[in-house]
Amino acid sequence: MPLKKPQQSLKDWTSQKWRTKSGKPSSVTGERYLPEKAIKSLSPAEYAATTRAKRAGKATGKQFVKQPKSIAAKTARFR
Repeated sequence: MPLKKPQQSLKDWTSQKWRTKSGKPSSVTGERYLPEKAIKSLSPAEYAATTRAKRAGKATGKQFVKQPKSIAAKTARFR
């Protein structure tokens, strides 16, 4: 029996290698947590921009912070 859409989505998500670029916990470094393939697709400047956005949001008390639109479009295909 095929999986329902939410079940398939969760299965796909768990098979991806999610991490930060440094390999350290995001809660410690404030870095963006992304699939490994998405990290590799970003230039150092793009990763720095998304990390800056994450740190700025975290400083205001937000746990979930949107990525800059151009970077979000680039990384969406890896999620």
